[in-house]
Amino acid sequence: MKRSLGPRALLYPAPVVVVGSYDPNGRPNAMIAAWAGVCCSRPPCVSVSIRPTRYSYAGITRRQAFTLGIASVEHVERVDYLGSVSGADEDKFAGAGLTPVRAGAVDAPYVQEFPLALECRLLQTLDLGVHTLFVGEVLDCRAEESVLGPQGLPDIERLRPLAYAPGQTAYYEIGRRLGRAFQASGRGETGAGRSGTDV
Repeated sequence: MKRSLGPRALLYPAPVVVVGSYDPNGRPNAMIAAWAGVCCSRPPCVSVSIRPTRYSYAGITRRQAFTLGIASVEHVERVDYLGSVSGADEDKFAGAGLTPVRAGAVDAPYVQEFPLALECRLLQTLDLGVHTLFVGEVLDCRAEESVLGPQGLPDIERLRPLAYAPGQTAYYEIGRRLGRAFQASGRGETGAGRSGTDV
């Protein structure tokens, strides 16, 4: 028998994303979030949930844009710093020793030191309760050559992204590869499997 834990958003693991935006004064700002994910493949869209009380909220809604940065495990302390202070009180890029870069496709900054950045145009917002869901259409992805695999796409073993465990309030790294996806039926990859969408 499984023990009831009540209504909790315990979806494991959660990605750790760094949300880049410009504040109302035009200063680059960044926050971390774990309530994020892919929500559409065509057009490519991602979502991130942010509380209206967060300093980044106003910048995203005003500029109608944000970036999602993916940091590697060696950046865990800098990432945690971005989640420990408010951009209303200090320059978080300077405090973390990070470099803001103006995105090419949207009006938002990304972190130069982090290997992957998604540039997103705000497509929709949905008030859900204490969080607002921001849906962003990905207009461009920027990746360091060092994390790209043979197919020209990010390789998770080279990227080494952070994962978040909501029940433990802790960061983790991704473990070993278990096998190729969409092979269990013996029929090979399906069209859905190749595109990374639902099957």
